[in-house]
Amino acid sequence: MESFEDIGLAPELVEALAAEGIEEPTPLQQAAIPVVRRGNNIVLAAGPGSGVMVCWGAGILDRISPADGAPRALVLTHSRDRAETLAESMALLASSMEHTVAALGSHWVLPGHATMLFATPADVLAACTAKAVSLDGVEALVIDQAARFEEFGGFGDIERVIEYLNTDAQRVVTALPLTAGVEDFVERHVRRAVQLPAVDLTVADGRKRGMVRFRITPEPREHAALDVVQSVLDGGARHVLLYCRSEDRAADVGDYLTLHGFVAGAPGDTDVPVWLGVDPIAAKQAASEHADVAVVSCDAPTSPDELDRRHSLADRGVAVVLAREIPHLRAIARQAGYEVEPFPPEEKRSAGPIAAIHDSIRAALAEEDIAPYMLALEPLFEEYDPAEVAAAALAMLRKRTPTTPSEAPISHNSPAAEPAWAKLFFGVGDRDGLRPGDLLGAITSEANVPGDAVGRIEIKESHSVVEVHDVVARKVIAALNGTTICGRAVRADFDRQKRGGRTERKGPRPG
Repeated sequence: MESFEDIGLAPELVEALAAEGIEEPTPLQQAAIPVVRRGNNIVLAAGPGSGVMVCWGAGILDRISPADGAPRALVLTHSRDRAETLAESMALLASSMEHTVAALGSHWVLPGHATMLFATPADVLAACTAKAVSLDGVEALVIDQAARFEEFGGFGDIERVIEYLNTDAQRVVTALPLTAGVEDFVERHVRRAVQLPAVDLTVADGRKRGMVRFRITPEPREHAALDVVQSVLDGGARHVLLYCRSEDRAADVGDYLTLHGFVAGAPGDTDVPVWLGVDPIAAKQAASEHADVAVVSCDAPTSPDELDRRHSLADRGVAVVLAREIPHLRAIARQAGYEVEPFPPEEKRSAGPIAAIHDSIRAALAEEDIAPYMLALEPLFEEYDPAEVAAAALAMLRKRTPTTPSEAPISHNSPAAEPAWAKLFFGVGDRDGLRPGDLLGAITSEANVPGDAVGRIEIKESHSVVEVHDVVARKVIAALNGTTICGRAVRADFDRQKRGGRTERKGPRPG
């Protein structure tokens, strides 16, 4: 594997990356950093978890000069919290090259004088109008997570920011998924761009090779990793091969496990239950001689090859990931030929009047794709404890519960009150990057029907089948037919199996 020195980064940046435990470039970084360093326009079809921030961050810092009272690089984000997070993450790398960073809308001194400025488009426009920031010297523009801008109102403000920039300023766009809207924006504003990875990660190819389950967790990940290790050992595994991104990270995780009484060692050591792995090839070779070994990634694998090298040893591995890394995990799993599914924590049964509430929440955790909602709530987790956010959401939900007899909800405990369900066909599926939350959001917003009128959602390879209350079925079809979901114009109709008794639309069967 090439090193960061081999791909041309300055020694100062190489040392700063090593101090962060980043010692070897991922395949994406090997391909992208030289392109960024040359000042070329680039579209990175990648998201958090792939190492994409280092791709553009290290490359831009290596090629621009320190600020002379004005920004040299501008990074546009969909939220102030994201701008703050990226600025903090980039600060050490920047200081190694005598650059400074800052974020608008938070506590940074003299943001208008930073070499690399992070901000929302609205904050940039306001600062430019007030003449607090000058964009005349900007040499590179980064649009972080472009698909999120599409979700939160479009690219209008970004296009107004572009009007302040020199036409020859480098443009870097990161997006996962790479939607039709993002591609249209790139076509109009990021000419002659290199796209990496060159392979379309949103399209599955070939037979499924295995399953990777994921546990969503906030930072730090150690507690969730420990919980997963305990679960798989209790489930019958003799050893757990726990992958970490670097030797330093493995040492920290090992110390945390030891603190809780779990002895960890090198792969293949039969005297310890947990094996700490960094190099997937060496770890797999040492572990393959033993039976009943479970595989857990303490972080998201950075590429399809790394996922396969880690998780091909066991049938059902587990990855501990942040909510924002879910799109990346799904994309590389499809490319590697793996399915993904949630791995919720073990149930802890309660008693008394709140047991029904707990059961409803458990059902949602098991059956719903909660990743989109985790992303939406992530900024609140920076301000409040997640338990407080959950309690507030539950309080809001209970206030909205109808109380009059005419508005009373249907009791699912009474067979006579069960609603009739209709199955609908939608011409968009897993290969388009579709998630259940995407369909649920489209149905409830476009057709203006309540969420409890939507039942089971089955995402198949090329299409999806959704159960809705029979009384709203035609309304949903009319509202969604021809709309765009995940960049695809959708055909909506009653499911073929419902119409004339014909067999289900053919295609690869999930699982």
